[in-house]
Amino acid sequence: MAVELEIKLTLSKGAQAQAQEWLLARPEAQAGVRKTLVNCYYDTPGAELNQQYAALRVRQAGNQYIQTLKTQGEFVNGAHRRQEWEWPLSGPSLSLGLLADTPLGGGINLAQLAPVFETNFTRQIVMLDDGEAVIECAVDEGMIVAGEHEMPLHEVEFELKSGDPSRLLVWAERLARQCPVFLNLISKAEQGYCLAGMHESGEQAGNTADGYDDIDQLLRQLSRAWLEQRAVALEGIDVQRLGTQAETCGLGQPFSALLGRLAKGESPRQLLSEPEIGQCQLGLLANREKQSAE
Repeated sequence: MAVELEIKLTLSKGAQAQAQEWLLARPEAQAGVRKTLVNCYYDTPGAELNQQYAALRVRQAGNQYIQTLKTQGEFVNGAHRRQEWEWPLSGPSLSLGLLADTPLGGGINLAQLAPVFETNFTRQIVMLDDGEAVIECAVDEGMIVAGEHEMPLHEVEFELKSGDPSRLLVWAERLARQCPVFLNLISKAEQGYCLAGMHESGEQAGNTADGYDDIDQLLRQLSRAWLEQRAVALEGIDVQRLGTQAETCGLGQPFSALLGRLAKGESPRQLLSEPEIGQCQLGLLANREKQSAE
């Protein structure tokens, strides 16, 4: 078992091309492999894995196959921290025996597992080494497919390989200054479940706002609204306090503009081409981290 720590940004198709070009031009960057990934996700007819906040897939990359199990994990300053199990396979078929010693081993009827959706995309790897951390940046472009339903996939992921975890946020914020991005807490798996009609609206059990500050609550509400293609619910969030924090980090005007558009009922998907949303998300997080370090 390993622990994965990553920040995921959603972009428009045009912004994704711009992001890749900027990343590859950094002196700290080295271009990695470009590969096509075909990912089949499994669950039971009753979506028992989804109910346990787990995702199980078989990934094909060329002639290689890997079976992966991920937990939902936790949200840590803009990043996801999740448990992850990976096993090489000899072919595309799911190996149930490998799940015996994982949290799924005794929790569900493994014999009922069947394909639910796919996430198929081309991935360009860019390795970033700035002397403080080594980060694998994955630029993904493709489709999520569930039966006859499809939705486009355009993402940039920053995953920590070694070093200082705070560098993930530093690099994500730098990218947000170059092109419009959206800090997205929704995984590819959760997007697939939504497309397959197996997503429950609203906050999931065990995933409430308790223990989260106004910044975290705003980020969570933005991500849920993005997934469900609806207006953002700001009730219970002290937006005046967030506005003051935005002023502190030089984002007072962009944050005010963002709130105005959200108040009109615009969803985060409608704002993907605007720089304010990502700059405000990542700027507020960076300011909070700076204050906590002082």
